[in-house]
Amino acid sequence: MFEMKIDFPKKITSEVVGYETLIEFYEKMSTIYNSDVTIDFRKNYWFEANLCAIFGAMVEELENRGNVIKLVNVKQPKDILSRNGFLIKFGTLKPVETFNTELDYKTFSHKQGKSFSLYIDNEILKKEGFPKLSKLLSKKINESIFELYENARTHGECKNIHTCGQYFPSKKLLDITIVDMGQTIKHNVNNYKKTNWSGSECIEWATKDKHTTKTGNISGGLGLAIIFDFIKLNGGKIQIISSDGYWELRRGKIHKQELNFSFPGTIANLEFNLSDTNEYILKEEIDLDNIF
Repeated sequence: MFEMKIDFPKKITSEVVGYETLIEFYEKMSTIYNSDVTIDFRKNYWFEANLCAIFGAMVEELENRGNVIKLVNVKQPKDILSRNGFLIKFGTLKPVETFNTELDYKTFSHKQGKSFSLYIDNEILKKEGFPKLSKLLSKKINESIFELYENARTHGECKNIHTCGQYFPSKKLLDITIVDMGQTIKHNVNNYKKTNWSGSECIEWATKDKHTTKTGNISGGLGLAIIFDFIKLNGGKIQIISSDGYWELRRGKIHKQELNFSFPGTIANLEFNLSDTNEYILKEEIDLDNIF
């Protein structure tokens, strides 16, 4: 086997520059097959743990091409990457005690929808400090996030869905990142619409309620209407990256742009504001005849 060594980037954050840095890093390895690949973390000093979902999906794709992956010199981020279980497959066990700020790194197959739904409930919606939701709204938000999994399964035609999250106590923010390496939104939308739209335009179209590239009797759309409404009120954010498109909803405003590099799948990052003290219910739960 061929041997290859590549340096992991210095800083990876949940912002455009961070995503681009990580995708550029992957592009450098996109043509490697049947090799021993050593990824050296000696230069890295910041890696937001929720983005393990992206890196894990990349590692799996490299392994699918017959490569053997080894991580070395994991120093600065080793604590968090061991606490969330990411480093288990690389020989580093989870510590007995954690700080309860990490969400476990998990991989779900296309047949593990129920397990994914339980993960969202336990790691996000029932997390201590999460804004108070009615039972019905909590169920609807779970279903909305589940659509990201379902979309990856049916549209992306991928083997696995990767998830990881992180709670940032000082900022009172909770992030969860969901990743698949299947067909991109850009590919699916342009193929369905017979268009030549940019990556961000395709994501924009797919986020609209009722828009879907599914055919037959399958209901569709990304199914994110409920989660969009909640995050607007909550003051959180949603970021979607697919192919060279970037789309973001933050503080109620939409931003989209084209990236300098192309991701061969779809990334969805959801950020919740845990300093939010409001209580939330669905409109249909309000009984106008009994409000006093």
